[in-house]
Amino acid sequence: MARLPRLTLAAYPHHVIQRGNNRQSICLDSDDFQSLKDFLGSCAQRYQVAVHAFVLMDNHFHLLATPKTDEALPKMMQALGRGYVRYFNDRHLRTGTLWEGRYRSTLIEPDRYLLACMVYIDLNPVRARMVASATDYPWSSYAHYAGVRADKVLTPHPLVWELGNTPFAREAAYAQLVQAGLTSVQQSALTEAVLHGWALGAPEFLQNLQRQTPRRVSKKEPGRPLKPASELEEREWKL
Repeated sequence: MARLPRLTLAAYPHHVIQRGNNRQSICLDSDDFQSLKDFLGSCAQRYQVAVHAFVLMDNHFHLLATPKTDEALPKMMQALGRGYVRYFNDRHLRTGTLWEGRYRSTLIEPDRYLLACMVYIDLNPVRARMVASATDYPWSSYAHYAGVRADKVLTPHPLVWELGNTPFAREAAYAQLVQAGLTSVQQSALTEAVLHGWALGAPEFLQNLQRQTPRRVSKKEPGRPLKPASELEEREWKL
């Protein structure tokens, strides 16, 4: 079956995953993590992509980002991928590919899923049992939204500003969201959507979205029930 083109539309948030080839590491030390983050920041600025959330793991990374144009996100990911691979190969005296094929992405309905997707991303190291708390992981967007440090890579989505009238109120509200975590339904929906490239949102949102693109945004027919999040994560080596 031919693979569908990615669904990428301007002004909508997209959840993106890029993984290391054959589960190999994409960051070997703190210098690699910092360089990947720097490449992300410069490429996002160059192609006018607002990065709302991120997590850099040792063998993959997640982004939540809104492109200004339909072409901005693919161009950013291409530049990021190529630039970082050149750096990584030169630094570690290696050749060849680093990424597992194309990045995966899905477009999400902001009102229903944006904050949940941010929580999903910032809890990734906790789900992977690398840290006990999101606060303990240095390579994610959590510290910025919890008020621990400012991160120039990030552009908060307008919905984040609605969490409170003051920075302290917004930080406390977001920390509470992360502490509460996601339901199994939310987690499964976010995982399934990004793996298969279907837009994630209410039926009305998907219908409106379909009017804007010839590419199908959702399955033609209901599929099998979503697998539990634990099974999906095991299959996809702890996204």
